[in-house]
Amino acid sequence: MHSSTRRSRSLQVREDNPVDAQLVNRGLAAIRNMLDAGRPLIYVQSPEEDRVLSLVTQAAEFRQGGGSQLFVWSITDGLVEGGRVNQSQPDGARGVLDFVVSYPTPAIFLLKDFHEFIRESAAVRRRLRDVYHACLKSRKAVVICSPVKVVPPEIEREVAFLKLPMPDLVELASLLTEEAAGLGATGDLGPEARYILGRALQGLTFDEARHAIRFAFAQAHRLDPSVVPLLQEEKRLLVRKSGLMEYVPDTVGIDQVGGVDVLKKWLEQRKGLFFSEEGVTSEIVPKGILLMGVSGCGKSLTARAVASAFALPLYRVDMSQVFAAGLGNAERVFAEACRTMEEIAPAVVWFDEIENAISRQHQDSSGVLDRIFGYFLTWMQEKPKGLFVAATANRIDLLPAEMIRKGRFDQVFFIDLPDQPERMEIFRIHLQRRRIGTAGLSLDLATVRTEGWTGAEIEQAVISALTASRLANEPLTDKYLLPALEDIVPLSKTMSEQVKYIRAWASDRAISATSKRRRSS
Repeated sequence: MHSSTRRSRSLQVREDNPVDAQLVNRGLAAIRNMLDAGRPLIYVQSPEEDRVLSLVTQAAEFRQGGGSQLFVWSITDGLVEGGRVNQSQPDGARGVLDFVVSYPTPAIFLLKDFHEFIRESAAVRRRLRDVYHACLKSRKAVVICSPVKVVPPEIEREVAFLKLPMPDLVELASLLTEEAAGLGATGDLGPEARYILGRALQGLTFDEARHAIRFAFAQAHRLDPSVVPLLQEEKRLLVRKSGLMEYVPDTVGIDQVGGVDVLKKWLEQRKGLFFSEEGVTSEIVPKGILLMGVSGCGKSLTARAVASAFALPLYRVDMSQVFAAGLGNAERVFAEACRTMEEIAPAVVWFDEIENAISRQHQDSSGVLDRIFGYFLTWMQEKPKGLFVAATANRIDLLPAEMIRKGRFDQVFFIDLPDQPERMEIFRIHLQRRRIGTAGLSLDLATVRTEGWTGAEIEQAVISALTASRLANEPLTDKYLLPALEDIVPLSKTMSEQVKYIRAWASDRAISATSKRRRSS
């Protein structure tokens, strides 16, 4: 059997597969809808030529009104039918269009990389218009497959254009089954496992997903949910190519963030909705949160914890790289960054100190920042499920009102200076992280003396005390911890006016990440 036929059968929705049966292959559905509508000219933009061939093969086999013959043409192989070279070979690009017009019965003709002939030849463009009118009522259709879009104005109204979406869960689940059988993989590949692994592979092309599966199997010798981090390695390579995003490996557990009980509860409640099946409406799926607060209060740490809570990879967007190309290219670069974000879903995307990138105070006379800001707001509103945005800001008051209105972010949280119970928790977290017991340490006294401190300042005090104790070759005790507290002047004193302003501004404009009961204690 021809390889494309094997692939097409592997991509079909199988009723005995609970994961596949409840989902729809979007790419196949789009192509079939165009054919059922009687469109004679269809242009599919995709770098995945084999995948397009597979989808068109299925569409031809199960076409409404009866299956159709499928011919495939390329400049190198000529005209192929059913895996065999056709005996009457047409002469070049113009010749294959003549063959389509003269062919007597319903059929589908897939033309590979036909864009160059469209671009260079007025005769080809004219003949495509002839094909459109000749095939309009004959159930013949031409499908052009190309990695780039070349649809000149002369034929723009006649051509149905489709930018093929990345492989969906139906296709990826089938690919997992096919690869597992070919590799002789052991492990649980039931419906739930295929769903988990398929989500990890979303955003990759078919070939990239295939490489990721084989890499994971080579490393772990199994295919089950435990190999998700290995599958995501291919996404990290994709992100590195863009140069605008970086993979952040050092995520932390939500239990490693001191305090913020309201935020922790919010994340726990919505984690299930984020991973809900495709049938759940997108309007109730969490989109993202905006974290604001005094510098050093744990916004960046919380962003890392969000990724850990959702068990997703974390990617940081470097907005400085967007503008590094110059204002003339910034819009294009930012749009490419947004497309890359969509491709790596599911993931958590972290915009750090977002106010520095799109603040109205950094406006330019050309209006580029205004347009980037507008694009970002629209993207936040319409981005696909599976992408959660964690944005952080020190000065949320610098952001325009449109940024923080409901519908952009699900919630705006204010991370305040930690109160006494939170400071005690932060001390314990940093000591436990360094495998230091609390015996011999007066943490109650330390928390009282650190009133108005940020979590980052508490961590530096612990590091300073630990350094002094190690230099003296002694265990960490109050002898080193309490003096270390005297060496740090907190931000709430050095920049008291700014800190007071931020806290006052946020008091009735954002949700406190810590419950009022704890805050009042």
